[in-house]
Amino acid sequence: MSSKRIVITGLGGLCGLGNNPGEIWDAMKNGVNGVTALRQESLRDLKVGSAGQITEIPDIGLESKDTITMDRFALLCVVAARQAFDQAGLQASDASASRMGAVIGTAICGCEAVEDGYQMLLVKGKKRTSVFTVPRIMPGAPAAQVSMVLGLRGPVFGVSSACSSANHAFISALDQLRCGRADVMVAGGTEAPLTYGSLRAWESLRVLSKDLCRPFSANRNGLVLGEGAGVAVLETLEHASARGANILCELAGGGLSADAGDIVSPTLEGPVAAIRACLQDAGLNPGQIDYINAHGTATKANDKTETEAIKTVFGSRATNVAVSSTKSMHAHCLGASAALEVIACVNAIREGVVPPTINYDEADPECNLDYTPNKAIERRVDTTISNSFAFGGTNAVIAMKRFVA
Repeated sequence: MSSKRIVITGLGGLCGLGNNPGEIWDAMKNGVNGVTALRQESLRDLKVGSAGQITEIPDIGLESKDTITMDRFALLCVVAARQAFDQAGLQASDASASRMGAVIGTAICGCEAVEDGYQMLLVKGKKRTSVFTVPRIMPGAPAAQVSMVLGLRGPVFGVSSACSSANHAFISALDQLRCGRADVMVAGGTEAPLTYGSLRAWESLRVLSKDLCRPFSANRNGLVLGEGAGVAVLETLEHASARGANILCELAGGGLSADAGDIVSPTLEGPVAAIRACLQDAGLNPGQIDYINAHGTATKANDKTETEAIKTVFGSRATNVAVSSTKSMHAHCLGASAALEVIACVNAIREGVVPPTINYDEADPECNLDYTPNKAIERRVDTTISNSFAFGGTNAVIAMKRFVA
């Protein structure tokens, strides 16, 4: 556990639930289903019929010359980062820019650019793709674009670890701040996977629901994909206090592990190790956790394994901890999911509300915890953990707690 305290001073995000963190949180509290029928005509022949979709991307004043090199996943991230930076009341200057950085996670990079390239070559018969295809595809592009738009000249890089990418980004940013490489880090995740080729690939895995996301419910039948981005501004307490920042909560710690097992099937040991490592790093014990934002993908294996992991770590107290999967509302946004879930965790602490797991129809004997079914509950929340367990067995868990000076 590091003695240097790291706080969250700004949030940004957009997904099928809303175009800013306030809208997203209001929808979460009210159990709004952000999953809708696929809108694009080109996707109508897919077996999957629904997803978490963004209707309109907010205008943050970018010029066309700024966006021409951005794939959709980078643009979503830039918008979320601007929201978070503005809420934090920050502005990079010549004096401060070298002490500000960005680390952004993504699972499958620039799907839109890949799709455009194949369309140009195979459908339209062009000889070459766009000159900007490579910079649009790069997994590190969102972090780079954020640094350019916000003027950040400190540590800037991308991370990619499937569906735990955003939590890996938060922990990587936490490390940069703790070891003194930066005073401010913009961290989060982004994804725009709703293209024909990507959805066809996910269909082949046979893990997609044809209608709704029902985490932990006995009749769950798979995950629902979504697009979105989420970003948090992390600062050292010293830096935030010196400028009089409004502190939303404290990012207390993070834990990492690998299953070293199967590329798609989860183990119990890996998630257990990540949760325990997170608690140790944060200086917390299981009895102090009030709310768990679950990975909760609504696949049979993942929900059962996560339930067992929570029971293993929390023991007899497992049934008394509030658990929920907000993916039931914003869908599984892959590398962006954990970043959107931070919006839920921070606001659960600030407002004393645990968001629900919607579409919960019937109890599963193998998933027998308190999943906050269908309706939010009011309770004091001082500490939360957020779980991310990804394909490849790459696990990342972060802990947040109420800020006390």
